[in-house]
Amino acid sequence: MRILVLGAGVVGTAAAYYLASDGHEVTVIERHQMAARGTSQSNAGLVSPGDATAWASPAALKTFLRALYNHDLGIKVRLRFDPYFFAWSLRFLRQCTQARLRANTDIKLRLALYSRDCINAISADTGIHYDERKRGILYFFRSQQSFDTGTDNYRYLAEHGLPIEIVGRDRLVELEPGLAGARDRIAGGVYSPIDQTGDSSQFTQNLAAYAAEKLGVQFLYTTTVEGLDIEGDRVRAVMTSAGPITSDAVVISIGPESGLLGRRYGIDLPVYPVKGYTATVPLEDEGKGPTMGGADEDQLIAYSRLGNRLRLASTAEFTGFDRSHKPSDFAAMFRTGNELFPGAFDENKAELWAGLRPMMPNSVPVIGQARYSNLYLDTGHGHVGWTMACGSGKFLADVVAGRKPEIDPQGLVYVN
Repeated sequence: MRILVLGAGVVGTAAAYYLASDGHEVTVIERHQMAARGTSQSNAGLVSPGDATAWASPAALKTFLRALYNHDLGIKVRLRFDPYFFAWSLRFLRQCTQARLRANTDIKLRLALYSRDCINAISADTGIHYDERKRGILYFFRSQQSFDTGTDNYRYLAEHGLPIEIVGRDRLVELEPGLAGARDRIAGGVYSPIDQTGDSSQFTQNLAAYAAEKLGVQFLYTTTVEGLDIEGDRVRAVMTSAGPITSDAVVISIGPESGLLGRRYGIDLPVYPVKGYTATVPLEDEGKGPTMGGADEDQLIAYSRLGNRLRLASTAEFTGFDRSHKPSDFAAMFRTGNELFPGAFDENKAELWAGLRPMMPNSVPVIGQARYSNLYLDTGHGHVGWTMACGSGKFLADVVAGRKPEIDPQGLVYVN
């Protein structure tokens, strides 16, 4: 078939790769000048099944409500008149039960574990590299109390297939010598040896180049999606800034804008943008930086080692489609980064960025056919889009081909 993929982030590019590998004639429409210039440009860099726990939970409910008036938390909610946000919030709050937490986490973990294998298979098959490191990820806690209570979610992941090691501070520093200077600030943590790190922007751009050269995928950059031309139960064409483009099938993978497009055509797609901030800084002394990825669970700051660079990431801010940032937005992550890795970097040399995660209320992406017979979704991956992108792309290709997916589809296939 001739298939249009809307969006050249890591999700859309991975879908295009798998669809083209199946022999389809694939065209990708992207508003930016190159791949991975939106949400995929600068995330935490973690390929992390260990971070598969769904956001919506009884504990998150309390944090979400506190964030309405306390803007010093890692989660920030800027109240303004936004009916879509209020509707999304109600659906999020309905997911904040223990039963829904477990059910949503099961789905995310299943896809995340599968997707990690898909990322590694793509790298092996294509030869592309992306500052990858396969040394695991550490999730650690500052206080004994948070350590004792915070390991429950990881134990649940372990019971459902994720290898972990619960470690005290001595073992933690043995695994990550870069944290030796912060040893006394850490009570303990969880080591997930199969987690890994890498630059999603490099991966996406290299995969796009491979798909174009080897698989004939056409990328139409600086082209904006303006709407869909619907006739009966089919999408006849995608209306773009370059004119209408016809195809046999269309895949929506435009990140946080997916919900806006879907709603115009009666598709129930509650994707809401959640802003995150990152700083990427060269390591002045590589020996003082981390050797693997990690997350400070008390400070809600993640980091990864990307070649000779350190990537710091933090914050989940509900502020609509605002992508702006200012220096003060990064003060907490630099303070934490300097505590953990003293002398490793000069924050004045950092590249600062803010982007929007496409969050579903249940933290589970939507994949598959939606309302119209030739319209497909692959979106809503939230804070672990880099982790789940390749698995969802392969899953989508199976759905389009009418094949039985390699993993259990329960909870993943879109239902309008």
